[in-house]
Amino acid sequence: MLHQEQDIFNVLLEAVSDGVLIVDTQQNIVEINTKAEKIFGYKKSELLQKKLNTIIPSRYHPNHDKHFETFIEIGKSRSMGEASDIHGLKKNGDSIAIEVELNPYKTENKTYVMALVKDISKRKEIEKNLMLKSSALQSASNGIIITDALKKDNPVIYFNTAFQNLTGYSSEEIINKNCRFLQGKDTQQEGLKTIRQAVKKNKSCQVRLRNYKKDGTLFWNDLYIMPITNSEGLVTNFIGIQNDITQIRKADAERKHLANIIHESLNEIYVFDAETLIFINVNIGAQKNLGYSLEELQQMTPLDIKTHETKTDFRKKIDVLFKSKTEKLEFETTHQRKDGSTYPVEVHLQLNKLSEKNVFVAIILDITERKNYTEKLENKVEERTKQLNEALSKEKELNDLKTKFLSLVSHEFKTPLSGILTSSVLLNKYKLTEEQSKRDKHIKTIADKVQYLNTILNDFLSLERLETGKLNYNFTNFKLSKVIDEVIYNANMLLKEGQSIIYPENIDNLSLFQDEKSIILTLTNLLNNAITYSQAHKTIAISVAQNETTTTIKVKDEGIGIPQKDQKNIFNRYYRSENVSTIQGTGIGLNIVKNHLENLGGTITFESEEHVGTTFIITFPNAAKQ
Repeated sequence: MLHQEQDIFNVLLEAVSDGVLIVDTQQNIVEINTKAEKIFGYKKSELLQKKLNTIIPSRYHPNHDKHFETFIEIGKSRSMGEASDIHGLKKNGDSIAIEVELNPYKTENKTYVMALVKDISKRKEIEKNLMLKSSALQSASNGIIITDALKKDNPVIYFNTAFQNLTGYSSEEIINKNCRFLQGKDTQQEGLKTIRQAVKKNKSCQVRLRNYKKDGTLFWNDLYIMPITNSEGLVTNFIGIQNDITQIRKADAERKHLANIIHESLNEIYVFDAETLIFINVNIGAQKNLGYSLEELQQMTPLDIKTHETKTDFRKKIDVLFKSKTEKLEFETTHQRKDGSTYPVEVHLQLNKLSEKNVFVAIILDITERKNYTEKLENKVEERTKQLNEALSKEKELNDLKTKFLSLVSHEFKTPLSGILTSSVLLNKYKLTEEQSKRDKHIKTIADKVQYLNTILNDFLSLERLETGKLNYNFTNFKLSKVIDEVIYNANMLLKEGQSIIYPENIDNLSLFQDEKSIILTLTNLLNNAITYSQAHKTIAISVAQNETTTTIKVKDEGIGIPQKDQKNIFNRYYRSENVSTIQGTGIGLNIVKNHLENLGGTITFESEEHVGTTFIITFPNAAKQ
């Protein structure tokens, strides 16, 4: 019966999957199973009746006896290794991680302890590796996420601290969400299409995206996505690694911007090899100014665009930069363009490094303007002096005109007034009826003189209104024949003996929409001048032509004409020809006429030959623009 029970015990002992050790209260090992042999590397015969400390690392020995006694005293089962690390000692001296469950029991009035032992070394190693990997992921500077490819929409199941710090989102806003929330509304990026295709095909990909932090700040992200497969080849997860390249991209943009500024600078910028002197790069400003292409220049040296300088002289000049005697070299020289033309330049030359190779960087300023500055300044002074002399001459001329005008006005007023006074005195002497003809003669003289003074005053008034801008034109419809009739009627009173006025033909049906008073003033002035400057028994002809838009009137006389030298000034205010100095006049009539016609959109010209006659031609619109 006892033998049968021992057999059953042995079967049960070997059937247990854990290692089993049985010790008595003296900590002597009384039984072990095969699993325990494998765990500790001993044969059963090597451990029986050996102390339990044989398989316990020496660091546990000082406290082990006390712990064992306490356990026996309490007499309850307990587990060891869940809350703290427990290690066993193998025969070869290796320490292994174990979990131990202690179970006290009694048989034949003796107390024993059964220890169920599990070798958890591999599990601990796996946990350690996982912990190291997790720590590495958490401490990585790149943002890292892991998604569950087996769940709908690939939700995030893991993220590291760098990802959270980079994006600013909370755990609740990240976990179980698809990472598309980082794109916000910017969902039409080409890189997103690449990601979708890669995920669909379970492949890796690398893209560059515009992402947005929780506060809306844009950041550029280089994203690498890699699938993770299980032992069956099924993709279970995707790992995404983010690299924030915002600062790099910004720096690249700034470098490109600076490079563009340099490349497109109007100043000439050259980079050439310090040993061969061959141009490595030349900016657009230099290419345009020299007329060479970049390809042509990259086969040339500075000596090919310089004049009158040998390679030896140039080497000697730049040698000071090699000897570090100075950081920058400045000098003036002359460059020659492809077309052979030359221009002066100021050179700023520095020695630099380009990929560990010595190069020269030259900034060239075209100083043509500077060189020409003195000449331009002298020309400007000469021009200003000329302008000043012209201004002084004009001022002198104006003063002469004013003096002449005052003398003229004085004379023009004094003569008629004297005539009026004389005729008034003489009228008192002719009191008899038979002397009526003499009285009529003096009355006509007075009327003529008053009419002349009235004309002068009207001219002055018109001039004042033109200068002050107080002149208002009154545009109306009227027959041209009405105006000409009035002008000729008034002029008839001024005709000299034998003078006649030829009336224009075919004007009865001609109409105008113009300022009637200005047309009357213009024709009156021209006709009166023709009478004044023509001798007795001469003819004055008026002709009119009108088309759909304009009217042209010519007043032709057979008078004294205008000298050639005076013709250029005839419309200047207060100017009078030398051949009319003995004839009454103010020299403002034609100036007033010209201003009125220009204001009405018209013109005035003339043809004249001294001692033959003058023809004035005026042209103005049929309908004035209001």
